[in-house]
Amino acid sequence: MNQRETPPRIGSTQWSWQKVARRIRVPLGFVTAAVYVFEVARHPAHPAAIAWSVVLVLPGLALRGAASGTVKKNRELTVTGPYAHTRNPLYLGSMLMAAGFAVALLSWPLALLLAAGFAVIYIPVIAAEERFLRDTFPGFEDYCRRVPKLLPRLTPAKVQGGQAVPSDAPAADTTPDGFSFALYLKHREYNAALGVALLYLSLIYLRPVLEAVLHRFR
Repeated sequence: MNQRETPPRIGSTQWSWQKVARRIRVPLGFVTAAVYVFEVARHPAHPAAIAWSVVLVLPGLALRGAASGTVKKNRELTVTGPYAHTRNPLYLGSMLMAAGFAVALLSWPLALLLAAGFAVIYIPVIAAEERFLRDTFPGFEDYCRRVPKLLPRLTPAKVQGGQAVPSDAPAADTTPDGFSFALYLKHREYNAALGVALLYLSLIYLRPVLEAVLHRFR
């Protein structure tokens, strides 16, 4: 979802999964990066696997971009664009991208680590964000009844101002707000595109570099 700039605060005496998730997010990122480098060094690049990964990575990147250019964090409940299909398009996009790179490497260890990381971090973060939205926006419950948490519905939900509208409402009620490139830049979503480019370059060029370095020290 990520309709907030920062996750809700948690009391200092409360031990919860949200608090655990925040503490392990950075260390888990380093572990994932280390496993990624190890798998790149261990496996030669598979052109077919890299090509198939694009089927997941590009839609994930596009979904994140569309969501980032639509969501107005902390100002209103966004119910248009990708948010009319799923309540968490940013997280869904990240999952698609991560799955794509696991496919590109043909790596079960990386896939399992990414799945565990998403389960441990995203599930509590989404729950915390939804509590904030439920307390902040009166129409959030109606929105939840129309739009699934993660797996997207095929047709956009008919919502208006954060409130669900009847299924036979005129099509004009569901006209989404346009994509804002200014919002896209404000949220720095271009970093995701840069990250994808660097990861694909690493799939092609990192293994030869690592082999050359190891050969030099033998």
